[in-house]
Amino acid sequence: METGKRPFGWPLLVALTNGRSRIPDDRLEFAVRGKVVLVTGSSYGIGEATAKRLARAGATVLLLARTAEQLEIVAEEIRAAGGKAFVYPANLADPAAIEAVVAKVLAEHGHVDVLVSNAGKSIRRSVADSYQRFHDIERTNSVNYLGPAKLVLELLPSMRERGSGHIVNVSTAGVRTPPLARWSAYLASKSAFDMWLRCVSQEVRDDGVTTSTVYMGLVHTRMSSPTPELNSLPGLSPEQAADQVCSAVADRPHNITPPFVRPADALGNLFRVPTDRLFEQYFRLTNRARKDDQ
Repeated sequence: METGKRPFGWPLLVALTNGRSRIPDDRLEFAVRGKVVLVTGSSYGIGEATAKRLARAGATVLLLARTAEQLEIVAEEIRAAGGKAFVYPANLADPAAIEAVVAKVLAEHGHVDVLVSNAGKSIRRSVADSYQRFHDIERTNSVNYLGPAKLVLELLPSMRERGSGHIVNVSTAGVRTPPLARWSAYLASKSAFDMWLRCVSQEVRDDGVTTSTVYMGLVHTRMSSPTPELNSLPGLSPEQAADQVCSAVADRPHNITPPFVRPADALGNLFRVPTDRLFEQYFRLTNRARKDDQ
């Protein structure tokens, strides 16, 4: 929805559905100045906005994503504004690449104080369209679950040895709400890493390593734009989403959750069967509409 067409009260609607968190600059600066923060998926969207905000607050930002050229653009913008940024191109779907990039990071910076696990791959496809596309599930899991888990495993020994570290998982509100047709591969992969990290956090907290999960609501980015239904819904800008991530970095809460998630989660569990049936009807109606348009 274009800005000029938004109805009265749109900012309030965005806040009520997706949450709003504006961490003061001084508090963020106190938490991250001089710290080394690794941000994955930092070439665009939430990751880019998060890296820039952290750099403005005085953090040394390590940018990790696949596209070296775009990472260099982001890094130059950070440096031009007086910040510190270093580029580390790597494919999170490649375990060997993760091992190599972490070794390089630790060799050049000694340690990582904070990992912002933000990189993700979105996919919206019905199971009928997935019969011959099992690779979609494999790729989605590689980027959303296996890659992030491997990255954490590579960084944890250093964090535990130092007795200090924080991991921020930029997840999705969809893992806390009732399941929705066409999002099976995406939500399953994000749910897997969410549960994996929550289990791991119980083992490493005594060693000084903490975790936070941001159950992000809708954010209007390059990743969400191909889905027409999402474009007209109230959502955050990348900068607003970055505020939530930076709050997780500075305050280290267990989680940050949009206001609508907890009641939706409770109602979905309490009325699981009727909720599933309701979404089944939604799928049938939208599927029929798509066929009629073809």
